[in-house]
Amino acid sequence: MNQKVSSKKIINGWAMYDWANSAYNLVITSTIFPAYYDAITTVKNKDNKIIFDDVSFLGMHFKSGALYEYAISFAYLVIAILSPLLSSVADGRGNKKRFMQFFCYLGSAACCILFFFTKERIHLGIVCCIIAAIGYCGSLVFYNAYLPEIAPESEQDKVSAKGFAYGYIGSVILQIICFVFVLKLPFGMNEAFASRFSFLLVGLWWFGFAQITFSVLPKIKKENNEITLFNKGFAELKKVWQQVKQMPLLKRYLFAFFFYSMGVQTVVIAATLFGSQELGLGTTQLISCILIIQLVAIPGSYLMAKLSEKFGNIKVLSFVVLLWIMICVLAYFIQSATGFYIVATLVGIVMGGIQSLSRSTYSKLMPETKDTASFFSFYDVTEKIAIVIGTFSFGFIHQLTGSMRYSILALIVFFAIGFFGLINARTKEAVS
Repeated sequence: MNQKVSSKKIINGWAMYDWANSAYNLVITSTIFPAYYDAITTVKNKDNKIIFDDVSFLGMHFKSGALYEYAISFAYLVIAILSPLLSSVADGRGNKKRFMQFFCYLGSAACCILFFFTKERIHLGIVCCIIAAIGYCGSLVFYNAYLPEIAPESEQDKVSAKGFAYGYIGSVILQIICFVFVLKLPFGMNEAFASRFSFLLVGLWWFGFAQITFSVLPKIKKENNEITLFNKGFAELKKVWQQVKQMPLLKRYLFAFFFYSMGVQTVVIAATLFGSQELGLGTTQLISCILIIQLVAIPGSYLMAKLSEKFGNIKVLSFVVLLWIMICVLAYFIQSATGFYIVATLVGIVMGGIQSLSRSTYSKLMPETKDTASFFSFYDVTEKIAIVIGTFSFGFIHQLTGSMRYSILALIVFFAIGFFGLINARTKEAVS
């Protein structure tokens, strides 16, 4: 692992990309976009209960929530296929920054185009939603790969937590700005226009603040310019897997990470639609709940970093995943806005911590290598395939049963397998 002294300017610049792109994750994935999507794809009675939620897309009919979950699942499947191809090129040619910029600009442009998403343009909204997700996930492959190159192992928990903290702060700031537009409706806006204007702001925010990151991140120069998309590709992924198989602790950790990631990311993606369609919550209540998650997650990410220093990463992750199981059980039974607020607070406490600690744990367990993008591509592919399975399962069960509550039962199973996987990894860690 790279043990050189970390540069404060580079680390702060690196963390600013979390500030830039987390606005997408909050406004588009978690709050205003799902609420807007729900509003234009469902018909509700005076008690805010759904009486019609069928959507036509590509000649087929779906429950509106299931279609959204399928769209996200497809986006993550695309990036799971693309990332090993692209990261091998980035490692070989040393142009991580260029690929990171491409996906950043792709995602931010898609967010801007969502300004034109209306009830009459469902296809445009779904397609741009998919492209934005691809841009977001694709850029993170290369963003994460910078971590072991800019910080020594002893600082990676702290640096990773800083990135997530910057992300939560930046996204909350833009969320509040968007919240003002949606609730106050200035300049003669209606609620639909204010929501679509928020999507435009996300794209501009993402693109603009990313320039700080791109101005300071180093371009790692390498001599191998013969690598192309086709003469490496999945060969790099296979090469990483061969090394992982020789590292029992890392292999067990990745098994656990795969399963609990099915649950974590699906909760993030489905939370707003669950609150709207299962509990009948309004836009203001939903956005308030998600803001609670973001605000609580900031100290949560630092708390988990501190606990990991004292108890070890895998032990703390085991505890956090156990909390996730309890949260899912509570979510299955809640019937009121108050219950949703309580669950949202608990999710916030563990959300930042599990994401930050998962990334830094993997970085620590990696072998010493110069091919950091390929190793983080393997990590990202593991996570993205988990999200594909998690979101597709959630959407399929929702489509089959008509209720998201039954989908939550699948998440409990995923978290439980992840928990026992971490216990298994801790056993291996203890005897190593």
